[in-house]
Amino acid sequence: MAALCGALWLLPSAGHAQSVTLAGMLGSKALLVVDANPPRAVGVGEQYQGVKVIATTREEATVEIRGVRNTLRLGAPVSVGGRSGSGKRITLIADSRGHFVNSGTINGQVMQFMIDTGASTVAVGRTDADRMGLKYKNGQPMRMNTANGIGQGWWMKLDSVRIGDVEVFDVDAVITEQPMPYVLLGNSFLTEFQMTRINDRLVLEKRQ
Repeated sequence: MAALCGALWLLPSAGHAQSVTLAGMLGSKALLVVDANPPRAVGVGEQYQGVKVIATTREEATVEIRGVRNTLRLGAPVSVGGRSGSGKRITLIADSRGHFVNSGTINGQVMQFMIDTGASTVAVGRTDADRMGLKYKNGQPMRMNTANGIGQGWWMKLDSVRIGDVEVFDVDAVITEQPMPYVLLGNSFLTEFQMTRINDRLVLEKRQ
């Protein structure tokens, strides 16, 4: 998959999508972020949130919105709407393994999250941190206990962590030397919410 970063197209009229971002390529499908909705892989000829994919290349996607075509390109910072993050509730559905996994953004870059109530902070693998351009080496070095023994880590602040239209700013995070399949959302993010589990649903309600 291509690097998860993309170009933003602002749409003019109210009542329709206000931003469309090419966040990456999944084969021949374009990974689109429309407004603050979760990323969606959209194939040629398919439509999502009023955005129709006309053609794709390895680094571009031609889309059509209300009869107007535009080319989205990878390479510019991702934006998924306003900085206000005015949403208050996140509802997550457990996967077949009982894990709560969802797409979102860190500092505007699209990532895959997994909820981890046992982690004290958000944890990001070094590979993902490099891809997002996080300046973790300017953070505080630390030693970490891992499955393979003591490893190198870095403590830093993330400007923002966002799922849908819910955003939290200045979030403590640890960058781990080892790659991870997901960004773990630990308590430095979760303590901003009241959590309620009902069967396979987890509801995060932002605290006042």
